[in-house]
Amino acid sequence: MRDNAPRSRLATHEVVNQPEPPGDRDLFATDLPLREALEREAPAWVAERLAPLGRETGSARVQELGEIANRHPPELRLFDRHGRRLDEVRYHPAYHELMGLALEGGWHAVAWQEEGRGGHQAHVAALYLLTQAEPGFCCPVTMTHAAMPVLRRSQELEAEWAPGLLANAYDPRALPPGDKRGLTFGMAMTEKQGGSDVRRNTTRAERDGEGWRLTGHKWFCSAPMSDAFLTLAQTDAGLSCFLAPRFTPDGERNAIEIQRLKEKCGNRANASAEIEYRGAWAALVGEPGRGVATIIDMVQQTRLDAATAPVGMMRQALVEAWRHARQRHAFGRLLAEQPLMRAVIADLALEVEAGLALTLRTARAFDGDARDETHETALARVLPTLAKYWHNKRGPGFMAEAMECLGGIGYVEETPLARLYREAPVNSIWEGSGNVICLDLLRVLSRHPESIAALREELGAAQGVQQDLDLALAGLERDLALPAEELEPRARWLAQRLAQSLQAALLLRHGPHEVAETFCRSRLGVEASPAYGVLPAGSPLAAILARIGD
Repeated sequence: MRDNAPRSRLATHEVVNQPEPPGDRDLFATDLPLREALEREAPAWVAERLAPLGRETGSARVQELGEIANRHPPELRLFDRHGRRLDEVRYHPAYHELMGLALEGGWHAVAWQEEGRGGHQAHVAALYLLTQAEPGFCCPVTMTHAAMPVLRRSQELEAEWAPGLLANAYDPRALPPGDKRGLTFGMAMTEKQGGSDVRRNTTRAERDGEGWRLTGHKWFCSAPMSDAFLTLAQTDAGLSCFLAPRFTPDGERNAIEIQRLKEKCGNRANASAEIEYRGAWAALVGEPGRGVATIIDMVQQTRLDAATAPVGMMRQALVEAWRHARQRHAFGRLLAEQPLMRAVIADLALEVEAGLALTLRTARAFDGDARDETHETALARVLPTLAKYWHNKRGPGFMAEAMECLGGIGYVEETPLARLYREAPVNSIWEGSGNVICLDLLRVLSRHPESIAALREELGAAQGVQQDLDLALAGLERDLALPAEELEPRARWLAQRLAQSLQAALLLRHGPHEVAETFCRSRLGVEASPAYGVLPAGSPLAAILARIGD
């Protein structure tokens, strides 16, 4: 063949029957369930502020940033060229652009800037959209957001650190906090011997003048590039909470050494580290010996975010599967016209709508709690637990089903499905794995009977509307009456059933009849199946699919 042969002669085939490359999308304008939920749950300003974020997160440019940040994970740089310790994590510029998108938009701070006025709903809805750009970088956004309630335990620390946390700015430089435009926070609680059982932590804190010195190892430190870390250590009074800054008050690098970065299944754009406190300077937060009670204020916030992220990922996977099905022919017609494929994707769409309804209802409870509304405070204690447990249990299977909708291309890295599949388990493990979450649910129900009463009120608002929900509620009452020793082995079932019933009640009260009825029959009725795509006969697939959008 001559060197100057036309390029068309080199091709063995023409590429046909493949979806067009995705271009710019508007993740807010095309998400009808999100817009409906916000109209119902949030003040009007929330949707107005989110609209530009929907255009940005759906743009081809930002979607590409998410892919690049995963292809180029963070790197650990322990020393400079002369052997001086740096303990720095270096990120690809794509990661920094994503962080700038979130923090310069104020999405880490909006819950506190507009607390009680829809701020928590704005934060959660923004996280749902940001997750669809790239889930991993949302971890430091969550940590920074969630640190604020803990800072409030100390007037001095709040005065020193809150202005930087609340600044709508992203400043990744390794500098003392007073020299930066904005600050980020991380968390370091877990140790090798204890895991979720943090009371077994052995890291020690010793008094040093007005501060403390920490000595010990942390098995998991989230967001190790942060300006400060909330952490737990033992004192003579017991396990206590501390703020360990990256730089000491005199401007020196604190004695926090990074040992290694974790090689994780997913969450690759985000760094997680093992660290060593070698006499690191720290400030006490809250009362000595009350570390768990202090840090739980942060954990409640992070659990709501951990309940939101899987719903955002499920929405991204759903849209990808539906886009593929509407442009791909098989066996003589579009996949989107084939009954089995329509049933699968409609079932996935139901899961997203239900998850979104529960997530935003939980965020409204947080804002109501800030207004000292008794009912909302009671719900705010229990709803993050239910949503965090159940949304994450549904996530991995959801991603596998969405991959299957695409076939072989869904399993390779050119599409986001493989990345989402690896990411799916992480929020189920972080901030309390499934068993821990379910035991926490039993603890809340035991110590806070007002939370049971609030749940009953929410569920009762939909009672008598749909028979499958009514039967499920009757079963829940039987379970709740069991002795503690019998209820604990059934705690997972209780968490699942409460979450599904609350999702059903919300959809029955506020969603389209076709969606609510099909959800109740497919999740609570006799035809319920653990597999996606097994919907009851006569399900209104067209009406459900029409709500997905582009």
